[in-house]
This record gives sequence, C-alpha cells and structure tokens, in this order.
Amino acid sequence: MEIYDPFFFPDEDVFSKDYSFITCTETAEHFFNPYEEFKALDEILRKEGWLALMTCFMTEDGLFEGWHYRKDPTHVSFYSEETFKVIAAQRNWTVEIPAKDIILFNKK
Repeated sequence: MEIYDPFFFPDEDVFSKDYSFITCTETAEHFFNPYEEFKALDEILRKEGWLALMTCFMTEDGLFEGWHYRKDPTHVSFYSEETFKVIAAQRNWTVEIPAKDIILFNKK
C-alpha cells in the first residue's frame, strides 16, 4: 500500500509504480489540477483496474455558497455526478456511483 495526497503527503514515488486498485479517499478535493491528476492516476492504473473515490460532491449548484465543504482551505476542487461522468468519458473508464459520495471507476 502506498499513500499520496497532494496537500498532506506529496510523495511522488507512488507514480513510479502501477496498481490494479487505487483508493482516493477524501483527497480528490485537494487536486490543484484535476485533469492532470486524473490523467496521472490513469497512467498508473492497470487495464481492468479500479479507482475507488470518496469525496463529498455537489448535488445542487445553488447550495455552493453556503456549503461547509468548500470552506476548508485545503479543498480546492469540487465535483458533481456529471463531473465524474466526464472524467470517465475522457479516459474510457466506466463509472458507478453506488452510494452517496462514493464513485467507482473501472479502466477498460
């Protein structure tokens, strides 16, 4: 098991290996450049591999201003269900949202 968080544990060595399962728990909101971060994850995720992601995501844009999650200064990126569909389509992944704030990507 390896640990990486761009804000709290920026150990770049994790990107020199490949993985069949990656969990990204409460870290995607710390991605300064989500497109590049998900691209880097795609590059280390093996074919048929899984990326399991947990982050609180927006359900209604109108709630953003008062949303507690955005007030954390380490949270620099925010996602909606539609965002995860776009991320999957960009990389030819499938996407499932089995529960609140849980996203499963599978690399084809």
